[in-house]
Amino acid sequence: MRPHLLFPLLAGLLQAAPLPPYDQPPPVAPPYFRVRYEAPAAPEPGELIFPVNYTIWVPPGVSTLRGVVVHQHGCGEGSCKSGQTGAFDLHWQALAQKHGCALLAPSYEQPDKADCQMWCDPRNGSGAAFQRALQDLGAASGHPELATVPWALWGHSGGGHWAGGITLTHPDRVAAVWLRSGVPLLKANPERPTIKPHVIPDAALAVPILCNPGTKEGVTVKDGRFAGVWPANEAFFKDMRAKGALIGVAIDPLTSHECGNQRYLAIPWLDACLAARLPETPGAPLRPMPASDVWLAPLGGTGAVPSDQFKGDPKIALWLPNAAVAKSWMHYVKDTAIPDPTPPPAPANLKLSGSTLTWTATADLESGIAGFIIERGGKVIGRVPEKPGNPFGRPIFQGLQYSDTPAAPLVEMRFALPDASGTKVEDYRVRSLNTTGIQSGS
Repeated sequence: MRPHLLFPLLAGLLQAAPLPPYDQPPPVAPPYFRVRYEAPAAPEPGELIFPVNYTIWVPPGVSTLRGVVVHQHGCGEGSCKSGQTGAFDLHWQALAQKHGCALLAPSYEQPDKADCQMWCDPRNGSGAAFQRALQDLGAASGHPELATVPWALWGHSGGGHWAGGITLTHPDRVAAVWLRSGVPLLKANPERPTIKPHVIPDAALAVPILCNPGTKEGVTVKDGRFAGVWPANEAFFKDMRAKGALIGVAIDPLTSHECGNQRYLAIPWLDACLAARLPETPGAPLRPMPASDVWLAPLGGTGAVPSDQFKGDPKIALWLPNAAVAKSWMHYVKDTAIPDPTPPPAPANLKLSGSTLTWTATADLESGIAGFIIERGGKVIGRVPEKPGNPFGRPIFQGLQYSDTPAAPLVEMRFALPDASGTKVEDYRVRSLNTTGIQSGS
């Protein structure tokens, strides 16, 4: 029996309760909220056949949300599970908070080896489930505007298919979209006959898009499992750009399908797009991207210039929204080492309970949090984590899973003092360290 014919049967089996590895998501309490939808026992055509949960973080103190940042995991059981921690990511929260947005992370409970297209094509029910979740989470969080605010989309692999598909089916709702290692199909592919191509509506041409494949996904490594990623990205870019779309490409020079250091360009890029497009008045239409500071670059190149200085054909050039993003893009496509000379925000709410220090911290928007330095009387007495690591890129405090989400179980901001006798909280100081090595101030 073909796999897609098995899925209604699987849906019925999965209806009662989540199965491993989806049975232990991080617990939620305000400002986090979660909804979960079971798989239907007998799915109708176009109905989502997998269970799914959506976790959202709402910035404390925001009276009216201006948008929602969606962090969409990729295909496969492992990537789907990794989506359970996406809303807890401090770096992505910093982006959302700056713009008065919520941060949403879905987790589709896809069985091992099931057909990813059954969720990563939003026309197969995941698009409708997403909008239902926004309405239900809006009610649960006291922010009913979640059902109508704009979306900033980030997607990895199959999540890129999903985010791109949402952009092409709901372009009036999308402020910007970042597609890591996955794009929607625009033309029929005889090798993937079950995938229905999308069409390009005129409204999608106004949505800023950036495609972000790894160089080992068909650019410099032209065989293997992910060799088709670059040809798909190239075709998508050319088809969209030929119609005038605001689309660029940033080839990761270090990676294959893993996400690497992409967040250090993706977050500033989305920051620039949200600043330009989100309406000042909630409920108003998205604003058009300004054309005054656009930079262009040749496809496959590493240098960008202001659009009025570009010597080639602008209709086939990479589009970049402004000078600051273009300069970061040039660093990224060279070695991903985007500089950041500014210090991160200092930690807050330092507390001493017995021999344990705890604190809170906001991530550096440009460079995130690599860790914390603990001082007593001006002398360093410890670091959290003691030995930071990250198999996919720069060491980062929360760790990093394959789909760019925090490691599970979630780490905490705490430090066990070897000897706290005779001390008080004023004797201690905690400094944040961003991923470029810059410490916070006092």
